Amino acid sequence: MLDELVNDAESRMKKSVESMRVEMQKIRTGRASTALLDHLYINYYGSKTPIAQMATVGVKDSRTLSVTVWDKSMLPALEKAIMESDLGLNPMTAGDVIHVPLPPLTEERRKEMTKIVRSEGENGKIAIRNIRRDVLSDAKDLRKEKEISEDEEKRAIGQVQKITDKYASQIDDLVHAKEQEVMEV
Repeated sequence: MLDELVNDAESRMKKSVESMRVEMQKIRTGRASTALLDHLYINYYGSKTPIAQMATVGVKDSRTLSVTVWDKSMLPALEKAIMESDLGLNPMTAGDVIHVPLPPLTEERRKEMTKIVRSEGENGKIAIRNIRRDVLSDAKDLRKEKEISEDEEKRAIGQVQKITDKYASQIDDLVHAKEQEVMEV
């Protein structure tokens, strides 16, 4: 029973780290990345559709994305969605391809981005600590109901703490790597 709790905690923490990794990819750095446009959706014949299902997004060079639309009639809507996104991008259309140049980040903007990165990292750690708290509470409840001994509860607490430390460390590593990427000129 305790092993199930510990395994559940580990899988939930792993999912939290993966979720944070995806969120970190959305944070814009000075470099072009197809992940920047992953969260944009376009109204395509009445349903919200991700860009990846309407076009091929590629990296033309280190500071330019290219978006090749499959349905030419969606070109204006796609360009408008990129322009109105919170990314601060100004797309340019050339035939059936949209070129999205990434403006260089100013020093001030880079510092703002590192604050956002740290905030995301802290949110990830909070999620992991909440998972730990839930599992420890469940273990305490099992001990109160006399389903496990005090020694088993202490062993579970130790295991969960090791797992928590492991995933918190992974989040720290992600944050550090992203901060370096953002500050790179």
